[in-house]
Amino acid sequence: MGYVAVKGGNEAIEESCRLFAYERTKGASPPLLVDQIREQLYLAVDRVMSEGGLYAPELAALALKQTAGDTFEASFVLRAFRATQQRLGYSLPTGTENMRIIRRISSAFKDIPGGQILGATSDYTLRIIDFDLLSDDEARRSAFRERIFRHLPLDVEIPQTFPKVISILRREGLLADIPAPSPQEEAIADITRQPLTFPAPRSASLQALARGETGGMLALAYSSMRGYGNIHPTLGELRVGYLPLTTRHPVSGEPYVIGEVKVTEAEVLARMEGEDGMPMFSLGYGLCFGQNEIKAISMAILDRCTRTKTPKSPAEDQEFVLYHTDGIEAMGFCNHWKLPHYVDFLSDLDRLRKTEDLARAKGKEDTNAAA
Repeated sequence: MGYVAVKGGNEAIEESCRLFAYERTKGASPPLLVDQIREQLYLAVDRVMSEGGLYAPELAALALKQTAGDTFEASFVLRAFRATQQRLGYSLPTGTENMRIIRRISSAFKDIPGGQILGATSDYTLRIIDFDLLSDDEARRSAFRERIFRHLPLDVEIPQTFPKVISILRREGLLADIPAPSPQEEAIADITRQPLTFPAPRSASLQALARGETGGMLALAYSSMRGYGNIHPTLGELRVGYLPLTTRHPVSGEPYVIGEVKVTEAEVLARMEGEDGMPMFSLGYGLCFGQNEIKAISMAILDRCTRTKTPKSPAEDQEFVLYHTDGIEAMGFCNHWKLPHYVDFLSDLDRLRKTEDLARAKGKEDTNAAA
């Protein structure tokens, strides 16, 4: 389902669009450059790329500027741009063990192979306003950078690969295997070209969740965590980094790396009962563009929830989850209520008046009969 801008009253609509652009430019502050948005509001840029389904940091920053910071609208703009682009090919499957890690944690084990890397995060800061940022200038930034780098060692050897934490459980036979795909599911789905059908194959489900809206996914995952479901997981591993993008050379056919994309990957563990009745762990998986840890964790929880054989809550219903976590579709439906509904409403109003007239007439007849 898609929605387009309303037609009619062109002059008024055009003036409204100009006024919206004016609201963004009427202030006395210097124009906000796209580079500033991309570098300083990078988490918002990452979120727009993820929900828009296109890895393009500069375009995502531009979309944020165009929409005055509205992430729903910016994602809509980016996804619409993506739909106009020619598809050049598909990348090859890549294991995330080769990710260039910038952050990696596990809440399942304290000591993990390769070590935990806290990286850049606000997890350990107080959620209070930093008024020092009111005087954020270049001198302050330079002094801050000097303090940061002053005590860092000059040469630190970083491993090329980091093993998966869940491999510890897999080696011990404590992690349930993902069921083999049916013949219909072996081909990887492409939800940008094929409509979702249910039950959706896991490749389609993961694609839909990967571009889902963060808040919607968090709400459904949170419902399961609070008890409206059966998944209360442990975070096996969360990693943020740059994943090599590999494709085949158009002439030689040999695989080669054309770049890298920043992604967040989450693997959550939930207890379940195996087919033999023995307790085991099952895996939920999440991966999305950019650094968006809340979304990746929520995606992993919903991936595990929607694989439940007998759904008993909304978060375990695959169709409910996939149809209601696409922020652009949901925003479009919500926004359409702002469009004219004159005929529909007048029809409802006419029926309501007739119903009340009939009820009053019947009440009057009953009163006369009782007298």
